[in-house]
Amino acid sequence: MSDRNQIEEIKRKLDIVSVVREYVPTLKKMGRNYFGLCPFHNERTPSFSVNEELQIYKCFGCGESGDVISFVEKVEGIDFTRALELTAKRAGVELIRTFDPAREKRRAERERILEANKLATQYYHFMLMEHKSGEAAREYVKTRKLRKQELLKFKIGFAPDGFENLKKFMLKKGFKAEELVRWGLLADKNGHTYDKFRRRLMFPILDHLGDIVGFSGRVLVKDDIPKYLNSPETPVFRKGHELYGLYEARQTPGRPKEIIVVEGYLDVASLVQHGVENVVATLGTATTTENIRRLTRLTDRVMFCFDGDRAGRAAAWRAMETALPYGGGTVELKFLLLPDAEDPDSFVRKHGPEAFRALADQAAPLSDFLVKELAQRVDFDKVDGRARFQAIAKPLLQRLPDGVYRTAVMDAFGEALRIPADLLVELMADEPKGRARSQLPEKGRRRTIVQNAIHLALHYPSAAAHLEPVEGLEGVDQPGVDLLRRVLETARETPQLTTASLLERFRDDPAVRYLDQLVSQTPLDDQDAAPAVLRENLEEIVQRARKHLAAEAVRSHRPGLGE
Repeated sequence: MSDRNQIEEIKRKLDIVSVVREYVPTLKKMGRNYFGLCPFHNERTPSFSVNEELQIYKCFGCGESGDVISFVEKVEGIDFTRALELTAKRAGVELIRTFDPAREKRRAERERILEANKLATQYYHFMLMEHKSGEAAREYVKTRKLRKQELLKFKIGFAPDGFENLKKFMLKKGFKAEELVRWGLLADKNGHTYDKFRRRLMFPILDHLGDIVGFSGRVLVKDDIPKYLNSPETPVFRKGHELYGLYEARQTPGRPKEIIVVEGYLDVASLVQHGVENVVATLGTATTTENIRRLTRLTDRVMFCFDGDRAGRAAAWRAMETALPYGGGTVELKFLLLPDAEDPDSFVRKHGPEAFRALADQAAPLSDFLVKELAQRVDFDKVDGRARFQAIAKPLLQRLPDGVYRTAVMDAFGEALRIPADLLVELMADEPKGRARSQLPEKGRRRTIVQNAIHLALHYPSAAAHLEPVEGLEGVDQPGVDLLRRVLETARETPQLTTASLLERFRDDPAVRYLDQLVSQTPLDDQDAAPAVLRENLEEIVQRARKHLAAEAVRSHRPGLGE
């Protein structure tokens, strides 16, 4: 049977309405078609249509369209080959492929990666549960009061100390060191390969099908760094697309009423152990748009639960930024900050699941959380109030979906800060009155090259994040350069930062007022030009510093009068 014939057989055997309804529970028949909320973009009025007779779908909002196979491909974020395999399995069609060398190579590598990860999981789990080298890890697990049931459910393991434990095991199983390096199980230094994970509690990461696609290793000793070490991205693993614990959560029958998002993998296991179900964690990164999109397809309410410390508040802020375009939709988005010095694991162990649920009932809706957080950061009684609004509040408020929801949030924000409605409208305008787009710094107060570099990095964090380090910048000792380096490093640490997020990282820094003043000025360069201009600025800073040092050296060796 040809590939085309197999595809047609899959389409004949699958009812697109049944498949789509698993992802779009709002799907209802209206006339000849079915309509529901589109899973590919955020909307409040159904514009997603499924035609049962033609077995096709079409969204009149975002324009996505296709058949049952392309729907699965897009909604699951997988390639066509994988979507074909999933739909064939569901339709009961055995795929008999014509030979395609490139496709066969990709399929074979995928299967080999998954097999390697499965074996590594078994190895790590054995080391934790039975091997003498896992004794310290077992004691650590006891201190966290994790039961054997949760260790088995989440396949938690231990990577022992030493550089060739897993390596020897995997080589005996027929794997090559170079491919294990590519897949992130081994590391390579100057041609020497060794175990990437050592002295760490190991958390296998499962995709939506239950395949082990990667790992995260947590330190046992507090001073070891980094706290979490993750697998690199591979043909089977994309960090921004996966959520730890989601596969396990989806094994419970029915659609969950709520999914709780936490920061740590141990938080997931601990809450589940105490009877708090449907808990997931992001993979050592900020909550991504893909995370939000997937979660809002699976449940009616998403609650972000973060630690009450500074890091937890920063994580909540980043999650809020990502969630803003989904505000006001059919899925409720809520935020919970735990008491200071508490995380979900410690809280539920100290106070029990009922106390956690009672606290969760007090979680703030997205709109309330946004208004409260912005009100703490923008103070119109201070001189720089407008500048901070332009830098922090305006970009966030503009990310809210147009319509009644944004208007309601704006009204609440204006009321909280006692901002007159007409002033708020003016501040939200693309070009505030009295300020031209081409405005330059005042005569005699032109920005220095260091100020210009900081200004560019603040307005275009992505340009700073992806800029290759400029040799010599770390050695420049001039006013403002240390702050410039810190801004660049912050941008590189989290490439998806917005201007508001970047400023938030400096919230408690003495330099924040200076940064606010800089960012309030209109950039003279656009986003396309920013990377090149920023690099030119940095190189010029280094060149000027070198010339200055050279001139100083000449002066210091110049003979004095009378010598």
